[in-house]
Amino acid sequence: MNFYDLKSNLKKDYSGLKKVKVALLGDSATQLLSKALKGYGFEVGYNFDIWEADYDQIEMQTYDLESDLYQFQPEYVIIYHSSEKLLKKFYKLDNDSKTSFAERHIQDISNLYNTITSKIKCKVIYFNLVETDDSVFGNYANKTLSSYLYQVRKINYELMNLSQKHKNLFINDVASLHNNMGAAFCTDPKIYITTDLIFSLDFLPLVAKNITDIILSIAGSIKKCIILDLDNTLWGGIIGDDGLENIHIGDLGIGKAFTALQMWLKQLKQRGIILAVCSKNTESIAKEPFEMHPDMVLKLSDIAVFVANWDNKVQNINYIQSILNIGFDSMVFLDDNPFERNMVRTHIPDITVPELPEDPSEYLTFLRSCNLFETASYTPEDEQRTQQYQEEAQRSIVQKQCINEDEFLAGLNMHSTVKPFDKFSIPRVSQLTQRSNQFNLRTVRYTEEEITNIAVSGDYLTIDFTLEDKYGDYGLISVIILKKQSDSLFIDTWIMSCRVLKRGMEKFVLNQIVQQAKSFGAKQIIGEYLPTPKNAMVKGHYNDLGFIKCEGECNRWVLNVDSYSDYPVFISADSETIKELV
Repeated sequence: MNFYDLKSNLKKDYSGLKKVKVALLGDSATQLLSKALKGYGFEVGYNFDIWEADYDQIEMQTYDLESDLYQFQPEYVIIYHSSEKLLKKFYKLDNDSKTSFAERHIQDISNLYNTITSKIKCKVIYFNLVETDDSVFGNYANKTLSSYLYQVRKINYELMNLSQKHKNLFINDVASLHNNMGAAFCTDPKIYITTDLIFSLDFLPLVAKNITDIILSIAGSIKKCIILDLDNTLWGGIIGDDGLENIHIGDLGIGKAFTALQMWLKQLKQRGIILAVCSKNTESIAKEPFEMHPDMVLKLSDIAVFVANWDNKVQNINYIQSILNIGFDSMVFLDDNPFERNMVRTHIPDITVPELPEDPSEYLTFLRSCNLFETASYTPEDEQRTQQYQEEAQRSIVQKQCINEDEFLAGLNMHSTVKPFDKFSIPRVSQLTQRSNQFNLRTVRYTEEEITNIAVSGDYLTIDFTLEDKYGDYGLISVIILKKQSDSLFIDTWIMSCRVLKRGMEKFVLNQIVQQAKSFGAKQIIGEYLPTPKNAMVKGHYNDLGFIKCEGECNRWVLNVDSYSDYPVFISADSETIKELV
């Protein structure tokens, strides 16, 4: 969308959209960026309530602890130091001071972050620097600490390191956007001279999208799966007609485009994105390239669910969703055929269907520009996701063959490790709070830093659960945060992976919660359900588990500890690893 489209959104009705408080601070004009951000929020169903600092008041608003910034209490603070303004400061320094410019600026950023987050609970989004080359040194700028280009690149590098240290600090990578689009597109010298607006009107929507992508990923709105057509999508040609030796893939001609796409998909898979196949094809023929073609980058082991038949693709995508048990809004569907794309869009409106270019050589450039797979976290466990979903497909087949549910569950030989949060599980725990939408009773998002603080606090009990059966290891699949009260425990967070539904895990978890409540001396356990557009599946969760609705409280439920009897389950706790949690 262009800037004027986004600006026109400001006249629309935001009343039914999710409200998010955002503070915007810049050392140059930010009024039009604010409009673009507000307008883009409407496109994704968000009402960004934006407080905008006056011109060049980043430091003033931050270090005055009674400032309007802190009165506003934003959930996100966006800070924009422009490369152009920093260049003016750089020019005023003597040569010795120029060599340490990056270190001082990184310390300034760290001070801003620490001051803001010590005063309010928020996430900070900081713009990295566009690589402004003042051409004072020419190419030699890459070899001397005294050049501005050298210092800018060092700032961007050290900013990445700083963001690893501070889990609530996120980088808006305008430098990459600027490199991809080019300076002529991103800036307008005439507008800058007359209005002090750094970015062009054409570039502002991309910057606004980038900010929104970060906010959405922190809020748990992310893409988890990409469903792939095969013919003329993963390779050139039609495998059923052209045969294995005549499809286009490899290092020659248009085959390079398909190989590059597969390499990108392989990287997504290794990052934790689920790959699935949905193709109108005979299954055995569709699998031939994966099994036999020497130039295929993707193998069958990379595909979590492989569906190739002559049914319509809407039916097959519904089947894939039933196996993966994730929302359609977490899925992306790639297909070269406009008819198939429109069919899927029409019948599954929540799924994302990119409008692929006609020329396959443009596929990868286009998909990269879409930034479909923004994330706020990454853990080593993400790499195992494909194998876990392949194992789940095996379970589904066996389940259909069993006479009854108990027979199936008993035959899984399930066991769970139950323990408090520790330094190994905290990243995954945080990730589950950010990504889980369906089985999430209160949908409170926590960063690693916040989970770490909860884990060491004496005000909380924390429990995480893994699950393993004879087919494989689900990994960490449930998170419980219990807030201690005088004679009760309040369930601040109850999250469970939808992959383990209908395994009896929720009853097993409750048994463990009650056990800890008895150790703490709690008489009651209080649960709360806060409805969202995505967690309706757990609306009856507490009622189904025997909780009684609190009088006068529409969403709160209570369980009497003394009268509770453990639910029978087919899951055993790992007796050597379960620890005292109180």
